[in-house]
Amino acid sequence: SENEIRKVIEENLDEELRGKLNNELIDVMFDHFAEITHGYTGADIAAVCREAAMHAIRRVLPEIKKFEKEGEEIPREILENLFVTYEDFEHALHMVEPSAMREVLIEVPNVKWSDIGDLEDVKQELKEAVEWPLKYPESFERLGIRPPKGILLYGPPGCGKTLLAKAVATESEANFISIKGPEVMSKWVGESERRIREIFRRARQVAPCIIFFDEIDSLAPRRGFGIHEVTERIVSQILTEMSGIEELKNVVVLAATNRPDILDPALLRPGRFDRLILVPAPNEEARLKILKVLTKNMPLAKDVNLKKIAKQTEGYSGADLEAVCREAAMSALRRDKKVKEISMKDFKKALESIKPSLSEELIEFYKKFGERFKRSTITETKKGKEKELGYVG
Repeated sequence: SENEIRKVIEENLDEELRGKLNNELIDVMFDHFAEITHGYTGADIAAVCREAAMHAIRRVLPEIKKFEKEGEEIPREILENLFVTYEDFEHALHMVEPSAMREVLIEVPNVKWSDIGDLEDVKQELKEAVEWPLKYPESFERLGIRPPKGILLYGPPGCGKTLLAKAVATESEANFISIKGPEVMSKWVGESERRIREIFRRARQVAPCIIFFDEIDSLAPRRGFGIHEVTERIVSQILTEMSGIEELKNVVVLAATNRPDILDPALLRPGRFDRLILVPAPNEEARLKILKVLTKNMPLAKDVNLKKIAKQTEGYSGADLEAVCREAAMSALRRDKKVKEISMKDFKKALESIKPSLSEELIEFYKKFGERFKRSTITETKKGKEKELGYVG
């Protein structure tokens, strides 16, 4: 609050410096502080005060050093000019980053499309929905195309949703902010919403940027699935940021979930996450492509048959296949610390210990969800409840 900010400032400025700030300036400054210090803790504000004082000292330091060098007494008028100005505080605000902002880790991913085996249809959809609008905005504007505000990746666990999000950020030459549900949850009233605001504010500052909400179902479950006041407020804040007055220019919101069925329906309406893309479990052909990518830097013996491994790994996700390749390499290492190649025998041992994580029922569930959601969206549109048609990939 303003009173708390005033108290922290007064405690961190000594009496002499405090006396240099007239009451009118303090009142104006506090009003300004209250508006722009979202995300600042008491310690952050104390750091701002110290930086403002140091900036004031640095302003007159050259003159002081000049007199000290010549062995002369520093004139009183120079010392009287040593006071904290409004500009010093503005400078300090630029120098001291609020804690909430520091918690927002901005990445520049180095994952390329070629690092992801198969999923060509999904890659193409992400190129059109994310990469093209960020790289060629003038073309979209010229043709009157409005790209989707939010894209939801859904599908079985371990099938590459996070990897796809990083790859589209790399290929779009965009910054990347990855947020997991628990990271923004707070027991303090208003803190979770503040974190969401700071995430979007930071994304606008470093645009082009992709905000990626991993495990978004933990942040925004539908009623009856553990939703309480905190998650309700988080959902409201996300919706406000996505469809609010301040335009998300060059900022794309991506989200991923393994449980699309428990998401708050409000998130799936047009103008929010209005494009749903299924990231499917890999079929035999896809598994072969994934295995080729995973083993491209591994020394394989001539007897290793990736086609055979792909055929034997029904129900394995991309993450499962990665575990198989890693375990095969470890098997070779256990056999001989000086081993130079990984054999088919090592892969057979790996398959004995690494079991598939995907069942036929689970794979079918995601297919049916996509069909069901697409039908319900079309019905809503026909009834005139929605102005745009949602899309399910």
